[in-house]
Amino acid sequence: MKALTSYLQQKKASGKTLFVPYIMAGANGLGQLEDEINMLAAAGADAIEIGIPFSDPVADGPIIQLAGIKSRELGTTFRKIIEQLQKITAPVPLILMGYTNSFFAYGLDKLTEDITKTDVKGVIIPDLPFEHRDFVKPNLDAGDIALIQLVSLTSPQARIAQLTEVAEGFVYAVTVNGTTGSGKGYRENLDQHLKKISETSPIPVLAGFGVSKEEHVQRFKANCDGVVIGSLIVDSLEQKGLSKTSEQLKKLFA
Repeated sequence: MKALTSYLQQKKASGKTLFVPYIMAGANGLGQLEDEINMLAAAGADAIEIGIPFSDPVADGPIIQLAGIKSRELGTTFRKIIEQLQKITAPVPLILMGYTNSFFAYGLDKLTEDITKTDVKGVIIPDLPFEHRDFVKPNLDAGDIALIQLVSLTSPQARIAQLTEVAEGFVYAVTVNGTTGSGKGYRENLDQHLKKISETSPIPVLAGFGVSKEEHVQRFKANCDGVVIGSLIVDSLEQKGLSKTSEQLKKLFA
């Protein structure tokens, strides 16, 4: 069992609602990345997604897209992100969230070597098909890095069983058809869908995409183990800064 899987399993067993926030690395300067990580951990994060800016982020909504553009304009690269993470001792496990091209452009062997010098324990690659996971799995396995699987709203039960059987870290249950971002409308049958995934999965299930209100957190924790929150945090960090974002998150999980 991967270290991230075991860690989150223990958190789940304690009865805690799991919270995994997302931030775009470098959107506010890479020099602030450590402060953002520490703030999120203090606000209750169990693990933290670190976004890698990319030119064609197909799963990201407008807020995260703009943050990625800003990050790239400030000179952020994947290698610079890893170099910065090598200088940081994170209070909780980190998860890289990026697209296939970024990982292959970095070089999987080099990335595996470099990641082992950080607190990164998982990766999310939303545009990597499940059937092609073996392109990255040997390298990730060598570094004890969990490959986190996304499950969509359109996945039938047979597919859910296939995806969750080999899942690592946590299962990312996508709550909308489309991209990330707050202000999303949720299907009436979403609760049944999340319950179905949770009943099938041997590891924690977290709901993500559009989670931005306390009512979302309360709704989803009834049928899965926690939530992923991204756009709300990315926007708040840019508009309000670290302190106000911390206050907002603590109220969300009060």
